[in-house]
Amino acid sequence: MSTASGSTASGPSKPKPIAIITIGMAGAGKSTFVQRINSYLHALSPPKPPYILNLDPAVTRVPFEANIDIRDTVNYQEVMKQYNLGPNGGILTALNLFTTKFDQVLGLVEKTRGQRRLCYFGHSWPDRDLHLVGKWTTAPATFMSNMLYACSILYKTKLPFILVFNKTDVQPHDFALEWMQDFEVFQAALASHSGTRDSEGEPTYMNSLMNSMSLVLDEFYKHLKAVGVSSMTGAGIKEFFDAVDASRTEYETEYLPELERARQAREQSLKDVKDDSMNRLMADLAVDQERNPEAFAHDRWDEDDNEDDDGGEIDIVDRSEEPWPGQYIDLTRPRRHPDENINWPRPG
Repeated sequence: MSTASGSTASGPSKPKPIAIITIGMAGAGKSTFVQRINSYLHALSPPKPPYILNLDPAVTRVPFEANIDIRDTVNYQEVMKQYNLGPNGGILTALNLFTTKFDQVLGLVEKTRGQRRLCYFGHSWPDRDLHLVGKWTTAPATFMSNMLYACSILYKTKLPFILVFNKTDVQPHDFALEWMQDFEVFQAALASHSGTRDSEGEPTYMNSLMNSMSLVLDEFYKHLKAVGVSSMTGAGIKEFFDAVDASRTEYETEYLPELERARQAREQSLKDVKDDSMNRLMADLAVDQERNPEAFAHDRWDEDDNEDDDGGEIDIVDRSEEPWPGQYIDLTRPRRHPDENINWPRPG
């Protein structure tokens, strides 16, 4: 059997698995969508089971079994109680606490070679993002809000982005695609929607604002992949994975080189800062040497003076039993050293 060009002795290198981050507004159908993806991948021949991460600490139940679940690590209700937080603050704090252990999560995920990775986010957060839009976006104002939401996520993560219109079994998404492709159609829908004019018949501020934003987002729509799916019936899932495969090619050809350049620029910036600090330190030492050469000559590191008598072993002191700053001390009881034999006279 001939060996393909560029392959190693152990065979050609396998492509890295695809990571999909599912985010969206409340009620968009994120949980059922992830379950539909999970079911679709298990039904393939041969099956390709994904590695699923649930990163929503506030969800009560998910219709899939997550390999890693943030709820196993952080108790969302206890976080709200202990830190006196509301729902949103509790979610943010729970996620921040979970990030302290995220190196362990990455270590587990790296072992799942060849598996797709599905990250379920209950709230907007940020190799691949997809944003779910619910069926209620037939209102122009709600549609525009979703598009701004998607645009902000795209430019924040700088990753390939797929816009998923969920629940197409209830409301087809053709109108949304038409709004994205034809600016005048959206303007007509906006003008015909109730509440766009005040009592005097003039366009409201919201109407003017959405008109202006739709012009700004027109360029954004041209570079956006949009698919319609039904998590209930499974319609559109194949088209979704076609968009995922196209996003992978886009990531490798466009995003990855840019991310590498950004990483190298960041590393070079850190190196420049370290070099500048070291140069300033050496310059200060040179000035001190010129001002006081005798003191500088005696300021040497003598290894013989730092050797321990017992062969250089380090004595580790356990201070777990010693009081620490802020520890409670009972001032009503006398404090003495255990070796001291002192009898304190009681007041007459």
